[in-house]
Amino acid sequence: MQSSNDYSNSPLLEVRDLVKHFPITGGILLRQVASVKAVDGVSLQIRKGETLGLVGESGCGKSTLGRLILLIETPTRGDILLEGQSILKYSKSRLRNLRRQMQIIFQDPFSSLNPRKNVAHIVGEPLFVHGMKNRRKRENEVLRLLEVVGLKKEHMRRYPHQFSGGQRQRIGVARALALNPKLIICDEAVSALDVSIQAQVINLLQDLQEEFGLTYLFISHDLSVVEHISDRVAVMYLGEVVELADSDALYNSPLHPYTQALLAAAPVPDPKRKTERTILTGDVPSPIHPPPGCRFHTRCPYTQDVCKTEKPQLLDMGRNHLAACHFAGSIGRKPSGF
Repeated sequence: MQSSNDYSNSPLLEVRDLVKHFPITGGILLRQVASVKAVDGVSLQIRKGETLGLVGESGCGKSTLGRLILLIETPTRGDILLEGQSILKYSKSRLRNLRRQMQIIFQDPFSSLNPRKNVAHIVGEPLFVHGMKNRRKRENEVLRLLEVVGLKKEHMRRYPHQFSGGQRQRIGVARALALNPKLIICDEAVSALDVSIQAQVINLLQDLQEEFGLTYLFISHDLSVVEHISDRVAVMYLGEVVELADSDALYNSPLHPYTQALLAAAPVPDPKRKTERTILTGDVPSPIHPPPGCRFHTRCPYTQDVCKTEKPQLLDMGRNHLAACHFAGSIGRKPSGF
């Protein structure tokens, strides 16, 4: 965790009751018969200069939320505010400028780079699209960006297949930095890399954040990585945020039973250390027909009748530690091994 990171309390980005339902069609006329509730009423803020970690199981809606923020996907309803202004109301010309302010680093550093283009073209393309037509000036800027991420001049004429996975991700980082963005969404940015290379890329991201005042939404399923880089952490389950807190508070005193189960399942690098596991029963429910009440009640070891009928609200349990659980105050505990 970046405990030394000095960031403002004012939100750079705010998401209000954001919803994304993907329609399912059927029949001869292909009418909508159901919908996948990928993101279902998410509200959160990302402060200037901070890293907000976003964790949860595969299919919980993490990446969809990131794509909605970038307007790669169009929200079903809700609002997205950048520095207090709704970006959903932007004209085409303002949306073009918005692309300069928000960028993404993708999960796979190979498939996200055009194999037919060299590094000079890949990193320089955003500069060209946004008005830097002079080739020499553009290549000088590409060289500066490559040096910032730890690559060299001779790398400019090479193609993606000539690099290692870590080097390719550095190219992706350089491309994301090209337009001097305010917010970068890291969508599983290190999950495809070896552990040692993960550490290098994370350290690079932290150095760049300090140097350029960047703000990150760091999406990952790796709890140890999120703990290391995040100032605050949000936990998603079936399209909803179920817990949100400062990194230290969430890892030391998780309040939601789903968060407790995730932390207890994380491996501890000590064979002599015994850990208490919270075994979740049942399968993850379908996002097409999520359970009534608390969506986690079908797998929760603390389920009561109220959980099956009444949906818990995401409430502040003290010290800006939010949890959506009817019994969050009484079942919070630190998982063994942390």
